Amino acid sequence: MPTRSSTDNHVELLFDKDCGFCVWCAGWLERLDRHGRVTATPLQKPSAVDHFGVTMDEALEQAWAIDASGQRFAGAGAINAALSGVLGSRIPLHIYRIPGIRQAQDALYRLVARNRHRLPGRGGSCAIG
Repeated sequence: MPTRSSTDNHVELLFDKDCGFCVWCAGWLERLDRHGRVTATPLQKPSAVDHFGVTMDEALEQAWAIDASGQRFAGAGAINAALSGVLGSRIPLHIYRIPGIRQAQDALYRLVARNRHRLPGRGGSCAIG
């Protein structure tokens, strides 16, 4: 059975480097990612927002991810895509598609996003809040 290369599982994640919690989460993913399959890109990097095909307002509202096939994910979907990259498996995305799971994760993501300025994390001051 052929093995998939790490580029097959590569995911790019767009995050807000002005949010301490977002920086903490991106760092956590980086520490978990032993195979270099996830690239975390701050939305403040020139042309990053254009690369992800979103507006600055959309980028500030939620995380975005693009997988190796070019598929885009937003919010909780983006987090699941990044976890899929870290694990080298699409299992988190498959679980996310289970009826009820998506709605629960999306609701939790929105709650965290609304309150991210209150959550732990170093660096930056959250642009929202």
